[in-house]
Amino acid sequence: MNSQRYYTAQEAAGRLGIQPETLYAYVSRGLIHSEPAPGQSRARRYRAEDVERLLARKEQRRDPARVAEEALHWGAPVLESALTLIAGGRFYYRGHDALALARRERFERVVALLWLGDLAAGPMPLLAGAPAEADLALPEGAAGHQELALVERFQAVLLLAAARDATAYDLRPPAVVRVGARILSLLGGTAAGRPFGPEGMAAALQRAWAPDISQAEALLNSALILCADHELNASSFTARVVAGAQATPYQVVLAGLAALQGRRHGGYTERVATLFREAESAENARATLAARLRRGEAIPGFGHVLYPEGDPRARLLLDQVAGALPGWPAVELAQALAGAAADLVGDRPTLDFALVALAEALDLPAGSALALFALGRAAGWIAHALEQYETGHLIRPRARYAGPLP
Repeated sequence: MNSQRYYTAQEAAGRLGIQPETLYAYVSRGLIHSEPAPGQSRARRYRAEDVERLLARKEQRRDPARVAEEALHWGAPVLESALTLIAGGRFYYRGHDALALARRERFERVVALLWLGDLAAGPMPLLAGAPAEADLALPEGAAGHQELALVERFQAVLLLAAARDATAYDLRPPAVVRVGARILSLLGGTAAGRPFGPEGMAAALQRAWAPDISQAEALLNSALILCADHELNASSFTARVVAGAQATPYQVVLAGLAALQGRRHGGYTERVATLFREAESAENARATLAARLRRGEAIPGFGHVLYPEGDPRARLLLDQVAGALPGWPAVELAQALAGAAADLVGDRPTLDFALVALAEALDLPAGSALALFALGRAAGWIAHALEQYETGHLIRPRARYAGPLP
């Protein structure tokens, strides 16, 4: 994926294989946005995103099979969704700036927006069908359940709940919303260690994870919202495939959790946590990253393909953590690591880095960065399931056979 934001006229025309006159015609038809180039009196620059979109259309007409193959790796859109737009270095939930939502709304209201399409619908009643205490416990003798990571507990508890909830087989939207609310209640209660009341998920997590840090509730609420959806990431695409097969919402979320745990997705947070432990203090941050570079090792938690100028989710959450907990050692370490990475490799923090920074600053339980990611993203998986159930389509791409011929 090209990381440039703008092309010169020569670059844009060359990229599209057209004459400058044709480029100007595209601009006049609104297909490409242009604006005056800074510091140059007569020159104009052309938005790279528009140029690349036109180029993708041309290639699709010329070789649709190759475009379809490349679409599976940061390529052209493969299906429609009304949930999340990523554009211009920002992202939006159903047309609402997600950063603004994270600053001012409760997580439950954003869930309502994603599921019902309207913030005015009010907070999603996560207590509808809230799990009883017995539902939060794994059966006696479950192999080492106290040793399970938080996300693994989510999976175990969901499997038990799915077996007891026959209403999950009703895939009409109102029924899916009710089951989805039960699933989020179950996951939140499992993370908090007990069912929570009308105060909502962030307050329940703050009470369980950071009872002595009043600022934690707002930070956890913001993190949940920023994690809720991000278009067709690996786990959300997995969720849609499973929903397309008419599996229940429990099975959709279980599939999403399985994908999220992969080390190239949410499981990446463990590599970032290792970096924090390796550096230990702000004073060691630059030396730690430099040592990794000398050894030919990657620096986890920096650089996002969709955000060449920096992941806005990470930027907001890190700013909020620094503003709420100024001078705290973990906050200073996160700031030092981010500064060193910018100097050494020119990359900015990702959401994974920000979640680990939050977990370190609040001294949250082991695995809580990934658990927080899962709690927020589960809302998005259910939203994707609602969309996919409505289409009635099975997602079943074809493979290009590359083996020996019979």
